Amino acid sequence: DLVKKYKTCEDYANADLEELMQDVKSTGFYRNKAKNIIGTCKILLEKYNGNVPSDMEKLTELPGVGRKIASLIRGDVFGIPGIVVDTHCMRLSRRMGLTKETEQHKIEKDLVKKIPKDYQTLFCHQMVEHGRKYCQARKPYCDECILNDICRKRLK
Repeated sequence: DLVKKYKTCEDYANADLEELMQDVKSTGFYRNKAKNIIGTCKILLEKYNGNVPSDMEKLTELPGVGRKIASLIRGDVFGIPGIVVDTHCMRLSRRMGLTKETEQHKIEKDLVKKIPKDYQTLFCHQMVEHGRKYCQARKPYCDECILNDICRKRLK
């Protein structure tokens, strides 16, 4: 429904804040999201002729865009390798012994060294899928997991 209503960057930049809040309400944190969408689209129009930049610094300067989302955009949209460290990636990377770190940027540094560049974007999507299906935070399904032979949590 959102993309039917707002077709261009200009549509988002000129959207009524209260109306956009209602349009994105079901996603959670809708007040900040609506403000960030409008703010980001205004900047994209003013600074980048309505185009999304591929540069990490430029992306993370946009409202609501942190390193995780910037890495996701760079990988999925521009084909630039990078590690997206979300909650699944953080949890699984520690459980599998790929890192001992707990901070997002430190985990990213560890994984960049270990995961081949041409596999980094896919790796992150697979971590999310695996985290949702098998390696859940509260109740992992270790008996069904195909990674038992390398998982430190299972080996303990």
